[in-house]
Amino acid sequence: MAKISLKPNNDYCPQTLFLYGTYDENGNPDFGLFCWFSYIWDSELGVMCCIGGDKPTRDNIRRNKIFSANLVTEELLPAADHLGCVSGKDPDKMNISLDIGKGEVLNVPILNNSPVIFELEVTEFITRGDGEIMLCKIRNVLQDESLSSGETVAEKLSRIAPVKTTAHTYLGYDGRNLGAWGEPMKKFQ
Repeated sequence: MAKISLKPNNDYCPQTLFLYGTYDENGNPDFGLFCWFSYIWDSELGVMCCIGGDKPTRDNIRRNKIFSANLVTEELLPAADHLGCVSGKDPDKMNISLDIGKGEVLNVPILNNSPVIFELEVTEFITRGDGEIMLCKIRNVLQDESLSSGETVAEKLSRIAPVKTTAHTYLGYDGRNLGAWGEPMKKFQ
């Protein structure tokens, strides 16, 4: 197969979406949409994630050193797209209908509609340019009871329908195009 050289990109490497839940300096829940999220091993399973640019979510995580990572599903996508496209500096960003709860182990806001939620504690910040890599310990995983059923992993994933993104496009678990960034939130509004 012939190859061509391109500028750096990750267009064909979709990543799963998560809504990071934090509390702002006034104790109000705040959620931001991110996909630079993966796993590490540091004597136990952990998480590494990165936030590029100046964002209130990053400021909240830096201040509190804890946050939730709520798996985005097709059901949650319109709200997630809104939370990802509207600036965290917009005072009306969080004026939407969300079913918000609290973590079981850490004082973090969670989205009750997400089927899998990580409660994370940052153990190390690594700054690179305007990006910040966070190495985290998983302090708790909240998971819908229905995921303890006898279904196969493939059946469970198909049912909860996690969303991935690449090339400014949202993709369903099965690869369906769910719209460009900014489109799904129109259904929410």
